[in-house]
Amino acid sequence: MEGGDENQENRAEVQTVCTGVIPGLPNTELKKLLSFKVYKRRWFVLLVLCLLNCSNATLWLSFAPVADQSAQYLQVGLEQVNWLSIIYMIVAVPLSFATSWMLDVLGLRITLILGAWLNMFGALVRFLGTGISTNPAARFPLVMFGQTLAAIAQPLVIFTPAKMAALWFPDNQRATANTIASMANPLGMLLASILSPWMTQTTKDIPDLLLAYAVPACIICFLATVGLRSSSPPTPPSASAESSGSEPFVQGIKLLLNNRAYLVLMLCFGSGIAAFTCFSTLLEQILCVQGYSNEFAGLCGALFIVFGIVGAGALGLIVDKTKKFIEATKINLSLSAVACIAFSVVSLMPQQKVAVAAVCSLFGFFGFSIYPVVMELAVECTYPVGEATSSGLIFVSGQVQSFLYIVLLQALSKRLADSPLSTCGDAVLSWKVPMLVLGGLTCVFSCVFVLFFNTRYRRLEAEEQATYRTNTISSSTPESTPSEGKDTTD
Repeated sequence: MEGGDENQENRAEVQTVCTGVIPGLPNTELKKLLSFKVYKRRWFVLLVLCLLNCSNATLWLSFAPVADQSAQYLQVGLEQVNWLSIIYMIVAVPLSFATSWMLDVLGLRITLILGAWLNMFGALVRFLGTGISTNPAARFPLVMFGQTLAAIAQPLVIFTPAKMAALWFPDNQRATANTIASMANPLGMLLASILSPWMTQTTKDIPDLLLAYAVPACIICFLATVGLRSSSPPTPPSASAESSGSEPFVQGIKLLLNNRAYLVLMLCFGSGIAAFTCFSTLLEQILCVQGYSNEFAGLCGALFIVFGIVGAGALGLIVDKTKKFIEATKINLSLSAVACIAFSVVSLMPQQKVAVAAVCSLFGFFGFSIYPVVMELAVECTYPVGEATSSGLIFVSGQVQSFLYIVLLQALSKRLADSPLSTCGDAVLSWKVPMLVLGGLTCVFSCVFVLFFNTRYRRLEAEEQATYRTNTISSSTPESTPSEGKDTTD
C-alpha cells in the first residue's frame, strides 16, 4: 500500500508540473518537456535565411549606387530611379502585420519559401525587363514591377530571424543566431554598394548587373524549397520554443499595446532605426557640401556597415553568455547617440576625412550592433507573444519614423547661394540645422530609453522554471532521461 501511495503521489506531481511548467505548453507533452534537443539541421535553416536576407538587400540597393546609368538605360529621371528603393519602405508597412500573422500562424517554412519565390520572381522580372524587352518604354514599368515583388518579400525575410532563433536554437545560441541572420541584410547592402559600380561601367552593363543578382536569387529559392522540410524541429531546443507564438495574433497585438516597457522600446529604438536610415540616405548629400567626394561618402557608408557587422557579432556573443540584454542595449544606444551628435558636428567641417570616417565607423559599431539584441529583448519583455509580432511592430515603428525624419530634415534644409567647396552639383543644401536636430532627437530618445525602460526577462524566467520542474520530474521518474542540449545528427 505504501508503494502504491508513493506512485500515486509521483503521478500527481508529474501532472501538476505538466500543467504549470510554462504558459501555453500542452498538458500532455511530458515527453517533450523531458527531452530538449538541438539539431544540426538548424545551421542549414540559418544559412538559407542569411542568403535570402542578403539577396533581398542586394535587390533593394542594386540601382542606388549607379543611379545615373540606371536613369539613362531606363530612360527616366533620377526621381523615378529613387522610387526603386523607396518602394521597399512603402510596401513594408502595410505588409508587416500580414507577415507577423503568417509567421505565427502558418509557420516559418511557408513564410520563408514564399519570400524566396517572391524574391526570385522579382529578380527575374527585373532582368527580363532590361535584358529581353526591346521596347525601351516598357523597361521601367517591368523593373518597377519586379522591384515591387522583391519589396513584398522583404518583410517575410526581415521579420524571421527572431522566430528562427527561438524555434531552432537553444537559449545559449539564440542571440548569436539572431545576430548572424539579421546582419546578412546590411552585408547585402554592402555587396550592392560594391558590386553595382564595379559591374556597371556603361549603361549597357545594366542587364548583366541584374542577371548577376538574379542567379543567386534562383539558387536560394531552390535551396529554400527543397531544403526546408519543417517550420520547427521534432523536439524543441528549449522550453520556450514549445510555446513559441502561443498567443493568438490579435490577442498578441493587444498585449503588446498594453505593455509599457515594450511601447518605450518600440518608440525609442524606432527612432534609432530612423536615425540610421537618414544617415544612409542623406550621407552623400551632407558630405558633398564640404567638398567630400562621392567615393569618400561611399567609403564612410561601407565603414558604417562593416563596423556595424563586427560590433553586432561581438555583442551577440557577449549577450548570449551574460544575458544582459537591457544593459547592452542602454549602453550601446547611448554611445550611438553620442556618435550621431559627433557626426552632426564633424560633417559640417571641411578637410576632416579622418574624423568623419572614424565617427561613421563608431556610429555603425554601436548603432548596428544593437539591432539583433533589441529583437531578442522585445521577445523577452513580451513573452509569450509571438516573436514575429513583437519584432514586427518595432520594424513598423522604425519605417514610419524614418519617413517622418526624412521629411522633417529635408524641410529644415536650406539652399545655399554660394558654396565654393561643394561637389554636389547644381543643388547645394545646408544641412547644419537638420543635422543638429537629428543629433538632438537621438539624444532625447536615448535618454528616455535609459530612464524609463525596465522589464523582466519573461522568456528566460519561464525556461528556468521549466528546467527546475523538469529536474523534479526526472528525479520522480528515473526511467525518463533528459537530453537538454543534445545535438542530434538530423
